[in-house]
Amino acid sequence: MSRRAHTQQPLHDLLAERWSPRSFEGGHHLADDEVTALLEAARWAPSAQNRQPRRFVAARRGTDLHNVLVSTAYERNRWWAERASLLVLGVVERVGEDGTPQRFAEYDLGQAIAHLTVQAHHLGLHVRQIGGFDAELAAELLDVAPPYVPWVLVAVGRATPADRLEPEHVARDTAPRTRLPLSDLVRRRS
Repeated sequence: MSRRAHTQQPLHDLLAERWSPRSFEGGHHLADDEVTALLEAARWAPSAQNRQPRRFVAARRGTDLHNVLVSTAYERNRWWAERASLLVLGVVERVGEDGTPQRFAEYDLGQAIAHLTVQAHHLGLHVRQIGGFDAELAAELLDVAPPYVPWVLVAVGRATPADRLEPEHVARDTAPRTRLPLSDLVRRRS
């Protein structure tokens, strides 16, 4: 299913066709090389001063670790988390080894997840970022201690085709994609 973005100027297909589904094919599995490619894309994302204040916990569906990550998702997000082929917990390092606050840690993690997302689309996969999860529970269950903080849960998999979507997801997963116009987002442009 194509949900290509309508833009003022053409974008690369990997960007223009990216979208976040609400339903994943529950029987789809990722190969080792696909998981590695996704994590390499995240690893090689830009990082302020090359500090790389981001870490990842990755788990395939069907594993105990995947079940643990699903258990941290808020109820409304468990549907796609459970069916995702891969869950990735993005963790930020808020303070560097020298005790200095890492002001760009969340930004760097966002860059890494964005790169993972583009790589996923290149592989014919989709990504849904999940902010609605219990970060404290994730930290407790996975023994994540300061200065590290769980920040985002990311679901990766193959989107359910439109003709097989659950009724509650049809309208949103087939509707035209929208964004604010550039004129609302860009303050000054010369």
